[in-house]
Amino acid sequence: MKQEQVMSHTSTRVSLKELKEIIKMGLVQGNLIPAFAGAWLAVVFAHHSFLSSIPQILIMIVGSTLIMGGSCALNNYYDQDIDSIMPSKQKRPTVNNRISDRNLILLSFGMMLIGEALLFTLNVASGVIGLMGIVGYVSFYSVWAKRHTVWNTVIGSFPGAVPPLIGWAALEGNISLTAIALFLVVFCWQPVHFYALAIKRQDEYSLANIPMLPSVKGFNRTRASMFFWLVCLLPLPFLFSQLGTTFMVLATLLNLGWFFVGFTSFKKNTDHTKWATKMFIYSLNYLVVFFVLTVIVSLIKMF
Repeated sequence: MKQEQVMSHTSTRVSLKELKEIIKMGLVQGNLIPAFAGAWLAVVFAHHSFLSSIPQILIMIVGSTLIMGGSCALNNYYDQDIDSIMPSKQKRPTVNNRISDRNLILLSFGMMLIGEALLFTLNVASGVIGLMGIVGYVSFYSVWAKRHTVWNTVIGSFPGAVPPLIGWAALEGNISLTAIALFLVVFCWQPVHFYALAIKRQDEYSLANIPMLPSVKGFNRTRASMFFWLVCLLPLPFLFSQLGTTFMVLATLLNLGWFFVGFTSFKKNTDHTKWATKMFIYSLNYLVVFFVLTVIVSLIKMF
């Protein structure tokens, strides 16, 4: 009877809301911001016509969305065993049998293949970078690092930082210092962001036997690592000298604001979970504000 119920359950069509959960649409949308910023700066610095570049940008956005969503779906397929243990993951369609393994695999590889085809129609560079992101996220992070090393977050930050490279390469067909600077911002941002989340879910990761830094090394070691990556972010605004002094000052203030939130953890009787929540929220705002600033400042400089 139970097996029949499961079969009936999985045969029901997946809703749009569930599809968004399967491909981690929130994560995908967050990564599209630096991807667009990379494309936009390529338009500005290489003096492309924005109107004539719109088709390339749209293809890049659709292609990037598909490869990221497909990679996340494959990650959800591989993580079903640990997700079934973690309380916060119980509503995922991949955990509660709302989609079969076969359909999940077809969805994942279908999205990645179409996404890669679109990126390769732009140029070889954007297609190859996209492929590197897929392999890095699925193989090196999901399959190996996440379950086997406390460095999993740092390793996962490499493929997680490729969106601005794809955005730039989609227009230019190569990688520049500006594109690398965008990559470094996203790369250094990720450990702080995900360590804050890991502190909030420390017990869950321990329950699932995932070697996240807070679960293995504790709060103080995790906080020290977060400050290390915040320090790494400090000089990065100065790699965007083409955007002028205003941008570098505003971006530096954004970094210092994150430091200020970080230092509040040294107050007596600080609730570590509440502090981690503040750091997590700041990280979400940081990514949006930083890349929106690159677009707005470069737009102002055009006039």
